[in-house]
Amino acid sequence: MERFHFDTVGFDLDGTLIDTSGDLAAAVNHALAQDGRPPLSVDAIKPMIGGGARHMLAQGLAATGGGADPLLDQLHRVLLEYYEANIYVHSVPFPGALRALDELARRGVQVAVVTNKLERFALEVLRDAGLLDRLTCVIGGDTLGPGKSKPAADPILEMIRRSGGGTAAFVGDSIYDVAAAHAAGIPAVACRFGFLMQPVEELGANAIIDHFDELVPALNGLR
Repeated sequence: MERFHFDTVGFDLDGTLIDTSGDLAAAVNHALAQDGRPPLSVDAIKPMIGGGARHMLAQGLAATGGGADPLLDQLHRVLLEYYEANIYVHSVPFPGALRALDELARRGVQVAVVTNKLERFALEVLRDAGLLDRLTCVIGGDTLGPGKSKPAADPILEMIRRSGGGTAAFVGDSIYDVAAAHAAGIPAVACRFGFLMQPVEELGANAIIDHFDELVPALNGLR
């Protein structure tokens, strides 16, 4: 087999490897209900996902009448407690995700996850999905400390370091993913099936896929 161009391929978690929208929406709506607010649909919450739980909840509050920081702080704790207790009820890997990871491993590629989800939650979701043992490393939004989550380059650079260095690419579904990859000097692949905040063509990715079956050919096209 011809040597694959990338030594490491990193992935976002929510909206890229795993459809976690049902469980995240349930957690947001549980928090909103504590303040007597109406629930939001899963489709309304999907574009709010990607910047971490606090950012997601802040947008949920804005969509239901707004709220000051003390309320956000209170409901953020409520959301995290609920989500931790109900972390993998509706979540499921996107079609072809496991097959794509196995194909990359067959080609000798190190596979990693960089997410803005808290590291402990990311590990639990990946474990429940049966993906954790396929990964070289998992870097969460809190792994490197404040200010060092996507769209900063830091977690991508740390992913490359922990994976042994060399060439890398990153796969995601948001502007945070593409911006972090480009800040780290590596190409980005965007997933049209993810939790898009805007048209996927506007993310500035180097390639776009509609299904994980397209991932390896797309990466080969980024030589």
